[in-house]
Amino acid sequence: MTQPVKFYFDFLNQSSRSLYILLEASKIPFEAIPISMVKGEHLTGEFRDKVNRFRKLPAITDQGYQLSESVAIFRHLAREKLVPEHWYPHRYLGRSRIDEYLAWQQSNMAVACTDYFQQKWLVPYLQKTRPSDSAVNVASKQLEHTLNDFEELFLNSRKFMLGDNISYADLSAICEIDQPKCIGFNAFKNRNKLARWYDMVREELGPYYKNVHKEFESKLKLNNGQQQLGEAHALKQ
Repeated sequence: MTQPVKFYFDFLNQSSRSLYILLEASKIPFEAIPISMVKGEHLTGEFRDKVNRFRKLPAITDQGYQLSESVAIFRHLAREKLVPEHWYPHRYLGRSRIDEYLAWQQSNMAVACTDYFQQKWLVPYLQKTRPSDSAVNVASKQLEHTLNDFEELFLNSRKFMLGDNISYADLSAICEIDQPKCIGFNAFKNRNKLARWYDMVREELGPYYKNVHKEFESKLKLNNGQQQLGEAHALKQ
Protein backbone atom coordinates (compact mmCIF):
# COMPACT_ATOMS: atom_id res chain seq x y z
CA MET A 1 0.00 0.00 0.00
CA THR A 2 1.30 3.43 -0.96
CA GLN A 3 2.14 5.57 2.05
CA PRO A 4 0.91 9.18 2.15
CA VAL A 5 3.43 11.91 1.50
CA LYS A 6 4.84 13.36 4.72
CA PHE A 7 4.70 17.14 4.36
CA TYR A 8 6.71 19.29 6.76
CA PHE A 9 5.59 22.90 6.77
CA ASP A 10 5.04 26.18 8.57
CA PHE A 11 2.19 28.42 7.43
CA LEU A 12 4.40 31.45 8.12
CA ASN A 13 6.32 30.30 5.05
CA GLN A 14 4.72 31.18 1.71
CA SER A 15 5.97 28.09 -0.15
CA SER A 16 4.55 25.89 2.59
CA ARG A 17 1.15 27.45 2.03
CA SER A 18 1.20 27.08 -1.76
CA LEU A 19 2.22 23.42 -1.61
CA TYR A 20 -0.28 22.63 1.15
CA ILE A 21 -3.06 24.10 -0.99
CA LEU A 22 -1.83 22.13 -4.01
CA LEU A 23 -1.80 18.87 -2.04
CA GLU A 24 -5.32 19.43 -0.74
CA ALA A 25 -6.81 20.68 -4.01
CA SER A 26 -5.23 17.76 -5.91
CA LYS A 27 -6.52 15.21 -3.36
CA ILE A 28 -3.03 13.82 -2.86
CA PRO A 29 -2.92 11.74 0.35
CA PHE A 30 -0.51 13.42 2.76
CA GLU A 31 0.39 13.62 6.42
CA ALA A 32 0.64 17.23 7.57
CA ILE A 33 3.53 17.72 10.00
CA PRO A 34 3.77 21.32 11.27
CA ILE A 35 7.23 22.62 12.15
CA SER A 36 7.79 25.92 13.98
CA MET A 37 10.37 28.07 12.22
CA VAL A 38 10.30 30.81 14.86
CA LYS A 39 11.19 28.17 17.46
CA GLY A 40 13.98 26.88 15.24
CA GLU A 41 12.58 23.36 15.01
CA HIS A 42 13.86 23.08 11.42
CA LEU A 43 17.42 23.80 12.54
CA THR A 44 17.83 20.84 14.88
CA GLY A 45 20.13 17.94 14.18
CA GLU A 46 17.17 15.56 14.32
CA PHE A 47 15.35 17.47 11.57
CA ARG A 48 18.55 17.51 9.49
CA ASP A 49 19.17 13.79 9.89
CA LYS A 50 15.59 12.51 9.58
CA VAL A 51 13.83 15.03 7.32
CA ASN A 52 15.97 17.48 5.36
CA ARG A 53 19.75 17.80 5.25
CA PHE A 54 19.39 21.46 4.23
CA ARG A 55 17.27 22.21 7.34
CA LYS A 56 14.74 24.18 5.31
CA LEU A 57 10.98 24.28 4.92
CA PRO A 58 8.90 23.09 3.21
CA ALA A 59 10.09 19.50 2.88
CA ILE A 60 8.58 16.14 2.04
CA THR A 61 9.30 12.47 2.53
CA ASP A 62 7.77 10.32 -0.20
CA GLN A 63 8.23 6.56 0.02
CA GLY A 64 11.34 7.15 2.13
CA TYR A 65 12.77 9.73 -0.30
CA GLN A 66 13.58 13.10 1.28
CA LEU A 67 13.17 16.24 -0.79
CA SER A 68 13.38 19.98 -0.15
CA GLU A 69 13.17 23.19 -2.20
CA SER A 70 9.61 24.17 -3.06
CA VAL A 71 9.97 24.13 -6.85
CA ALA A 72 11.62 20.70 -6.77
CA ILE A 73 8.80 19.43 -4.54
CA PHE A 74 6.17 20.85 -6.89
CA ARG A 75 7.74 19.21 -9.93
CA HIS A 76 8.11 15.93 -8.07
CA LEU A 77 4.41 15.95 -7.18
CA ALA A 78 3.48 16.84 -10.77
CA ARG A 79 5.51 13.89 -12.08
CA GLU A 80 4.78 11.24 -9.46
CA LYS A 81 1.23 11.99 -8.32
CA LEU A 82 -2.15 12.55 -9.95
CA VAL A 83 -2.01 16.34 -10.13
CA PRO A 84 -4.78 17.87 -12.28
CA GLU A 85 -3.48 19.05 -15.63
CA HIS A 86 -4.36 22.73 -15.15
CA TRP A 87 -1.77 23.14 -12.38
CA TYR A 88 1.11 22.27 -14.74
CA PRO A 89 -0.32 21.93 -18.27
CA HIS A 90 1.47 20.34 -21.19
CA ARG A 91 -0.52 22.22 -23.85
CA TYR A 92 0.56 25.52 -25.39
CA LEU A 93 3.96 25.46 -23.66
CA GLY A 94 2.19 25.79 -20.32
CA ARG A 95 4.94 24.08 -18.36
CA SER A 96 7.59 26.26 -19.94
CA ARG A 97 5.65 29.39 -18.99
CA ILE A 98 5.23 28.20 -15.41
CA ASP A 99 8.91 27.28 -15.18
CA GLU A 100 9.79 30.73 -16.51
CA TYR A 101 7.69 32.41 -13.83
CA LEU A 102 9.00 30.20 -11.02
CA ALA A 103 12.59 30.97 -12.05
CA TRP A 104 11.82 34.71 -12.12
CA GLN A 105 10.02 34.46 -8.79
CA GLN A 106 13.00 32.93 -7.00
CA SER A 107 15.26 35.88 -7.75
CA ASN A 108 12.63 38.63 -7.74
CA MET A 109 9.21 38.18 -6.11
CA ALA A 110 10.39 35.78 -3.40
CA VAL A 111 13.38 37.96 -2.54
CA ALA A 112 11.35 41.18 -2.32
CA CYS A 113 8.40 39.72 -0.40
CA THR A 114 10.62 37.80 2.01
CA ASP A 115 12.88 40.78 2.70
CA TYR A 116 9.94 43.03 3.50
CA PHE A 117 8.40 40.36 5.76
CA GLN A 118 11.68 39.84 7.57
CA GLN A 119 12.40 43.54 8.11
CA LYS A 120 8.84 44.48 9.09
CA TRP A 121 7.84 41.43 11.13
CA LEU A 122 10.28 38.52 11.56
CA VAL A 123 13.47 40.30 12.67
CA PRO A 124 11.62 42.53 15.18
CA TYR A 125 9.79 39.45 16.48
CA LEU A 126 12.94 37.40 16.97
CA GLN A 127 14.96 40.29 18.42
CA LYS A 128 12.03 41.74 20.40
CA THR A 129 12.64 45.19 18.95
CA ARG A 130 10.78 47.65 16.77
CA PRO A 131 11.25 47.47 12.99
CA SER A 132 14.08 49.56 11.54
CA ASP A 133 12.44 52.35 9.55
CA SER A 134 15.36 52.58 7.14
CA ALA A 135 15.46 48.83 6.50
CA VAL A 136 11.71 48.68 6.00
CA ASN A 137 11.85 51.65 3.63
CA VAL A 138 14.52 50.00 1.47
CA ALA A 139 12.58 46.73 1.40
CA SER A 140 9.37 48.59 0.56
CA LYS A 141 10.92 50.33 -2.45
CA GLN A 142 12.25 47.04 -3.79
CA LEU A 143 8.85 45.40 -3.30
CA GLU A 144 7.08 48.24 -5.12
CA HIS A 145 9.43 47.81 -8.08
CA THR A 146 9.00 44.03 -8.10
CA LEU A 147 5.20 44.18 -8.00
CA ASN A 148 5.23 46.66 -10.88
CA ASP A 149 7.37 44.24 -12.87
CA PHE A 150 5.10 41.32 -12.01
CA GLU A 151 2.02 43.18 -13.16
CA GLU A 152 3.66 44.31 -16.39
CA LEU A 153 5.42 41.05 -17.28
CA PHE A 154 2.97 38.36 -16.21
CA LEU A 155 -0.56 39.77 -16.01
CA ASN A 156 -2.78 40.63 -18.96
CA SER A 157 -6.46 40.81 -19.87
CA ARG A 158 -7.00 37.10 -19.22
CA LYS A 159 -8.21 35.74 -15.88
CA PHE A 160 -5.01 33.98 -14.88
CA MET A 161 -1.37 34.04 -15.85
CA LEU A 162 -1.76 31.31 -18.50
CA GLY A 163 -5.30 32.10 -19.60
CA ASP A 164 -8.69 30.92 -18.37
CA ASN A 165 -7.38 28.14 -16.11
CA ILE A 166 -5.54 28.63 -12.86
CA SER A 167 -2.03 27.19 -12.64
CA TYR A 168 0.63 26.68 -10.00
CA ALA A 169 2.19 29.97 -11.09
CA ASP A 170 -0.93 31.81 -9.87
CA LEU A 171 -1.01 29.84 -6.63
CA SER A 172 2.65 30.43 -5.89
CA ALA A 173 2.40 34.13 -6.72
CA ILE A 174 -0.62 34.85 -4.52
CA CYS A 175 1.05 33.18 -1.55
CA GLU A 176 4.16 35.32 -2.10
CA ILE A 177 2.11 38.53 -2.25
CA ASP A 178 0.22 37.57 0.92
CA GLN A 179 3.50 37.60 2.85
CA PRO A 180 3.84 41.42 2.90
CA LYS A 181 0.11 42.08 2.39
CA CYS A 182 -0.86 40.41 5.67
CA ILE A 183 1.43 42.64 7.69
CA GLY A 184 0.07 45.86 6.26
CA PHE A 185 1.68 46.43 2.87
CA ASN A 186 -0.73 47.82 0.25
CA ALA A 187 0.09 45.71 -2.79
CA PHE A 188 -2.78 47.04 -4.89
CA LYS A 189 -2.23 50.80 -4.82
CA ASN A 190 -2.19 51.96 -8.48
CA ARG A 191 -2.19 48.31 -9.61
CA ASN A 192 -5.68 47.55 -10.92
CA LYS A 193 -4.60 44.50 -12.93
CA LEU A 194 -2.92 43.01 -9.89
CA ALA A 195 -5.99 43.62 -7.70
CA ARG A 196 -8.32 42.05 -10.30
CA TRP A 197 -6.06 39.02 -10.75
CA TYR A 198 -5.67 38.57 -6.98
CA ASP A 199 -9.45 38.51 -6.44
CA MET A 200 -9.97 35.98 -9.24
CA VAL A 201 -7.25 33.66 -7.94
CA ARG A 202 -8.59 33.84 -4.40
CA GLU A 203 -12.13 33.09 -5.60
CA GLU A 204 -10.98 30.19 -7.80
CA LEU A 205 -9.03 28.56 -4.97
CA GLY A 206 -12.08 28.74 -2.72
CA PRO A 207 -11.93 27.04 0.70
CA TYR A 208 -8.49 25.53 0.08
CA TYR A 209 -7.00 29.01 0.04
CA LYS A 210 -9.36 30.49 2.62
CA ASN A 211 -8.57 27.90 5.29
CA VAL A 212 -4.80 28.09 4.86
CA HIS A 213 -4.84 31.89 4.71
CA LYS A 214 -6.84 31.97 7.94
CA GLU A 215 -4.22 29.78 9.63
CA PHE A 216 -1.46 32.09 8.40
CA GLU A 217 -3.19 35.17 9.81
CA SER A 218 -3.83 33.35 13.10
CA LYS A 219 -0.13 32.51 13.45
CA LEU A 220 0.80 36.14 12.82
CA LYS A 221 -1.64 37.33 15.49
CA LEU A 222 -0.56 34.66 17.98
CA ASN A 223 3.12 35.47 17.63
CA ASN A 224 2.41 39.20 17.75
CA GLY A 225 0.53 38.68 21.00
CA GLN A 226 3.41 36.70 22.50
CA GLN A 227 5.87 39.42 21.46
CA GLN A 228 3.76 42.15 23.07
CA LEU A 229 3.55 40.16 26.30
CA GLY A 230 7.33 39.73 26.27
CA GLU A 231 7.88 43.45 25.72
CA ALA A 232 5.46 44.35 28.56
CA HIS A 233 7.25 41.91 30.89
CA ALA A 234 10.62 43.41 29.96
CA LEU A 235 9.35 46.93 30.72
CA LYS A 236 8.25 45.86 34.21
CA GLN A 237 11.66 44.47 35.11
